[in-house]
Amino acid sequence: MNKIGVGGPGPGRIPIWRILGWGTAALSILTPWLAMRFNPELGLEAHDFIFATVVIGITGALIELTILLTANWFSRAGGFVAILAGFLVFWSNLAVGMIGTEGNSVNLFFGLVLLIAIIGAWLSSLHRNVLPAAMLAAGTTQCAIGLLAGIWGSDFKGGVLTVAMSTLWWISSLLFAIAAKQKAAAD
Repeated sequence: MNKIGVGGPGPGRIPIWRILGWGTAALSILTPWLAMRFNPELGLEAHDFIFATVVIGITGALIELTILLTANWFSRAGGFVAILAGFLVFWSNLAVGMIGTEGNSVNLFFGLVLLIAIIGAWLSSLHRNVLPAAMLAAGTTQCAIGLLAGIWGSDFKGGVLTVAMSTLWWISSLLFAIAAKQKAAAD
């Protein structure tokens, strides 16, 4: 009989990071649901929970995929930071909008940031130096949006937040560059 254990290596063992990660994902969905039981004025509906479950599930799956496809710790960390940056851009834009309100058309430009990161990740299979450059470009694009539309435009606070969040893309770029340099040295 195959017994499943928790933590540590070995067959049938579930790593503790996996339990913590998916447990946190489940809690982030269940907490607002539980809060609604005590305060129905929160105004969340079933489709809100379905959407949150899908987005958080995709984020978790991307983390799992990063762990599966990478052995280098710098590459993993870069992937984790990039996933966090992408999640925050996507989620904050849908929730309240990064510049102004969610109805502000400037927020559509953040789709370009995500597109740069996604295409860069896809093209990175062709050459290891593409990923650091793509994350650098995503961060720089996000920073430019924050500066032009936020700080010098209509929403100073949103612009500052956008510029601050762009540092996540740059940190990811740095981590991927270190991983690429280590791999090049090993080859």
